[in-house]
Amino acid sequence: QSAVQSYCFRGVEQNGMVAGSVRRCGLAAIELCGVHVDFNDEARHEPAIKAYLDAGVQIVGIGVQTFTGDWVRERRWFDFARLAGAAFISADFKPDTYLDALPGAQALSDEFGIKIAIHNHGGHHWLGSSQMLRHIFATTSEQIGLCLDTAWCLDAGEDPQQWVDEFGERLYGVHIKDFVFDHARAPQDVIVGTGNLDLPALLTRLGNANFSGWAVLEYEGDVNDPIPAVSQCVQNLRQAGNLVGGGPGRVRQ
Repeated sequence: QSAVQSYCFRGVEQNGMVAGSVRRCGLAAIELCGVHVDFNDEARHEPAIKAYLDAGVQIVGIGVQTFTGDWVRERRWFDFARLAGAAFISADFKPDTYLDALPGAQALSDEFGIKIAIHNHGGHHWLGSSQMLRHIFATTSEQIGLCLDTAWCLDAGEDPQQWVDEFGERLYGVHIKDFVFDHARAPQDVIVGTGNLDLPALLTRLGNANFSGWAVLEYEGDVNDPIPAVSQCVQNLRQAGNLVGGGPGRVRQ
């Protein structure tokens, strides 16, 4: 199941226009971020959701949302997700508040039946390593899982395929994103499958892990005109899916 992160279209303000951009890229599903919806403002919930429904675009998730233990505010995120029919909230936590924030986030996830998927954000990020994710998952219920960002996993010097193998049972979303790195190790977004990400191998591993969540394309280049590049990302994803066939490894389109 393929979707796109709304951050790709951060140069577009109106949700109706974002929804139209999603359709022009050949997709019909989106993970919404705070650039396009203030999840804390309940008055904006229904109009935003309607803009996507009217365009035939499914809202599959929201985020990345940083949980700190402010339950009044964070409950509103779950209210939006439930109203939108979203399956997960991609999430971050802070080192100084996570011990308090995790139990409350887990309780909200239990109450609403919506998974929380921790987004790894590279080698500089405290939740960017498999070692720390392993620790978090050992101390939480299955309501807390992973939104695997493939590019930031590569940035941390780790292997997205191995993460699928290890964390498959807690894998609730995937941000399919690709990087190349310069000599100073600075990352640059590229169209998925043209950088360091082995896209067919990743899809094979996802199929072998019986992944049934959402593969969310993310490309952060070309802010003013992202549609051509995102459309190419969609084509590359589908071609990679065809390469690995209709059995294990096929991400449903």
